[in-house]
Amino acid sequence: MHNLSPLAITQGDPAGIGPEIAAKAFRDAPEALAGCFVVGDAATLARALEVVRQPGRPALSVQRIERPDGLSQLLPRALPVLQPPGLPGPAPFGQVSAEAGRAAADCVVWAARAALAGEVAGLVTAPLHKEALSAAGVPYPGHTELLQAEAARHAGVGLAQMPVRMMLANDELRTVLVSIHMALREALDAVTHDNVLQTLRITHAALSRSLGRAPRIGVAGLNPHAGEGGLFGREEIETIAPAIAAARAEGIDAHGPFAPDTVFMRARHTPARPGEFDVVLAMYHDQGLIPVKYLGVDKGVNVTLGLPLVRTSPDHGTAFDIAGAGVADPGSLIEAVRMARALARR
Repeated sequence: MHNLSPLAITQGDPAGIGPEIAAKAFRDAPEALAGCFVVGDAATLARALEVVRQPGRPALSVQRIERPDGLSQLLPRALPVLQPPGLPGPAPFGQVSAEAGRAAADCVVWAARAALAGEVAGLVTAPLHKEALSAAGVPYPGHTELLQAEAARHAGVGLAQMPVRMMLANDELRTVLVSIHMALREALDAVTHDNVLQTLRITHAALSRSLGRAPRIGVAGLNPHAGEGGLFGREEIETIAPAIAAARAEGIDAHGPFAPDTVFMRARHTPARPGEFDVVLAMYHDQGLIPVKYLGVDKGVNVTLGLPLVRTSPDHGTAFDIAGAGVADPGSLIEAVRMARALARR
């Protein structure tokens, strides 16, 4: 059971549902979680196990490990926790705090460095809270940027030499974003020839590895109706289409730009109809993530492309409003573990 290369699951913001969904995942999907451990505070995970405890069913208990290879010594019905030094204990549920934000970031940094050092096969990150990160003085708005900085530091290069992109995926749809966490006005300025072309290159390289073939990429326009021939904006004509042409000249199977309100439906894969594209390139955060999340957050997985490590995450947030209630759904976290395991094998 524990012969698999270990995967690290970060606890996320301890005031949110991250520890809770980790506890439920180990309880409900032990086969999928084989070879995994949580990077976090042992007392926080013990509290989570109490929150999700089911009367009449044997309870899990926290087992501290000191190294990833400690999984070979697990007791029955144990939730393995590796606790980095200096982590605070349980945080009040549903409250933004600098202490919780720092704890969440420290767990991600530990797991990223372990992955970059080859000590773990990859990491699965439970949700963190961007406001708590900011309160803690973390200079990155989210997981993607924090992991990019760690990877760049490890490689000894600047951030510009470690370009990354966010992909959200489920069984029916994949979408990759040109820009990630920024104001919409700034995201519009980020739709440049170079950014679109770089996103196409990263998407092509990453999915070629995971699919075993070149992906067929559909590209969304920025404006309604993809600009309607310049009537509603010229970004498609002057920026996006030339980037697609440059990508195609490099052998990338990219098509578009297409109307954003229909391209996701064209790419959606169902039992009744295969999608026209393997992935859609979206110009900004909400354009790409709303269609995937609408299909169900319990199945969506966030994957960071371009990193020299495997990183996946559930596609939902910290859910402070239900933290501690024992009702959070671990489905997306379990899917993220399964995808990380599949990517780590390639």
